Amino acid sequence: MNVSRRARTAAAIAMAAGLCLAATACTNSGSSGGDSASDSPSANSTAAAQEVASPSASPAGPACTYKNYAGGVPRLTLTGGKTVVGFSQSESTSNPFRATETKSIEAQAKSLGVKLIERNANADVNAQNSQIEDMIAQGAKALIVAPENSDGLGPALARAKAAKIPVLTIDRTVGGTACDDFMAFIGSDFYGQAQIAADDLAGAAGDSAHVAILTGTPGNNVSTDRTKGFQDRIKAKYPKVKVVASQTGNFTQTDGQKVMEQLLQAHSDINAVYSENDEMALGALQAIRSAGRTPGKDIKIVSIDGTKQVVQGVAGGQLAADIETNPRFGPLAFQALQDFYGTKGVQPKVIIKDGHFTSGNAQQALDQGLVY
Repeated sequence: MNVSRRARTAAAIAMAAGLCLAATACTNSGSSGGDSASDSPSANSTAAAQEVASPSASPAGPACTYKNYAGGVPRLTLTGGKTVVGFSQSESTSNPFRATETKSIEAQAKSLGVKLIERNANADVNAQNSQIEDMIAQGAKALIVAPENSDGLGPALARAKAAKIPVLTIDRTVGGTACDDFMAFIGSDFYGQAQIAADDLAGAAGDSAHVAILTGTPGNNVSTDRTKGFQDRIKAKYPKVKVVASQTGNFTQTDGQKVMEQLLQAHSDINAVYSENDEMALGALQAIRSAGRTPGKDIKIVSIDGTKQVVQGVAGGQLAADIETNPRFGPLAFQALQDFYGTKGVQPKVIIKDGHFTSGNAQQALDQGLVY
């Protein structure tokens, strides 16, 4: 079956289930808020995502090419097995998001015949700086970086810039100027995700909601945007909803459980939880059960990521909703590099379309294998 036919087949399956593909017009292009987000998950089986994944919007602006990046860099051809690209992963692939993201980058590099050098920083920004510099020393001519920290990669970016090596960032931003310090950013609308989460949680818990927020790791744009988007939405639309506590769980299940245990002891009135990623949500579920309370009944939970275990929780009623963060960056990342080295160029910010898992569609998504 050729690519176009496979894509059409995947689209047909998704439409039959009431879902939407990453490449279809499920959201309004350029949205920065939650009102335009779809209520359906993206149809992201691995095969479909590799073939049809696309951004929802490339904001208008000057395109970045090898000719104008940091004063100009050498042109590369991303085929033929000679080009070396470095991939810097921020966190352990025991996290389903990171595992899927890594596999997507590896698969696309293999399909193009690109030699891929990989390093994993395991949540250590200092290690990530050193590893990026090591990949440069190993001969990487372009870099795809999933930053651990939005503000902590200055040394590595400076080293890459001095060596005339372009850096494409995915899933988290970095400090600096697009097309000078880094090529572009590809990722989700984190602020918009949080606004959808606020709507979901207010809808599930009502005006009497007393919310605990489990925030992500400090110092990166994902946590910042997901916190601000949620709080802004609550303030604007749900003035009777009360945020009683907000504390970082560092995007990990262990910390999420520990923090949730502490919050439940300190605030017995908590009846709603907003978790800024699924790992912390899983920890919160354990803490809530340990406290003798029932997730989905006594405490409503909304999370962000779209991992299989949490979507199963949505289908089973333990969570109210889960907003997807699409981890399959491979096709978009390498297309961005090809555009960068071609005549089209790449926009400084490319937003991926994400899905939205609710009680009405979560089981369908699981049945169709559309969840990572």
